[in-house]
Amino acid sequence: MQLLDGKYVSEKVKVQIAEEAAQFLSETGRKPHLVAILVGNDGGSETYVASKMKNCEKVGFKSSLYRYDSTVTEAELLDKVREINADDDVDGLIVQLPLPKHIDPEKVTEAIDPKKDVDGFHPINLGRMMRNLPCYIPATPYGILLMLQAYDIDTTGMHCVVVGRSNIVGSPMSVLMARNANPGNCTVTLTHSKTKDLKEQVLQADIIIAAIGKKNFITADMVKPGAIVIDVGINRETSTETKSGYKLYGDVDFENVAPKSSYITPVPGGVGLMTIVGLLKNTLASARKEIY
Repeated sequence: MQLLDGKYVSEKVKVQIAEEAAQFLSETGRKPHLVAILVGNDGGSETYVASKMKNCEKVGFKSSLYRYDSTVTEAELLDKVREINADDDVDGLIVQLPLPKHIDPEKVTEAIDPKKDVDGFHPINLGRMMRNLPCYIPATPYGILLMLQAYDIDTTGMHCVVVGRSNIVGSPMSVLMARNANPGNCTVTLTHSKTKDLKEQVLQADIIIAAIGKKNFITADMVKPGAIVIDVGINRETSTETKSGYKLYGDVDFENVAPKSSYITPVPGGVGLMTIVGLLKNTLASARKEIY
């Protein structure tokens, strides 16, 4: 079993991004600029956004954070999105999810200019991805592709089973793993919580991508020997064992699945760190006008 080390790979890629950002600054006189909007005080969202801002600084990007109380109206939030869309100094815009119940996340996502949609959630970017056209790939799937590339894993001809069908991870991941590329060229099965023979489907997988949002959902009896296991899950539970007061668990029962795997990502220290790298690479591409 070999660990797919997100910390090692992400740090390596960030060195490259920092070099390219410095070159961009030298050529244009400005830094790539990422803007984040955070609504409310969700603990997980606070952590994710802080990490994104910190990593922007580390690679030489400019970053800006706009905070709103959970009482902000949908109209106010949409006005801010449109204002940022019109700002030529901004290359990327992310609105951290989840949003309060009175705000429609689809409306907010569709309001973001596709040229600045560095999270890769806008229908135009997803549609372009479906047709294998230049686009911003959703940050988490992008990070997974970068991880597989870093370990020189040739996925051609493999059977990839994706567990979870979200628009953020599962669905786009299934498309990317099926495309004529490497990573890719897989036969892909997209499963979810309503799949009747889920265990049997997962047992056939050469590659398992677990993104269903349930702690330790993938157990050892669902994994064939030698499978590659990518754990996207980040499930927070309160804990007295850590300084933060909570502990993170993946969607995979790591302790029991790892011995059966050829490669496996840990949680934390795996896909989450690669997601930020995907976001940074999208932002740099936006600044360079490489996609649109």
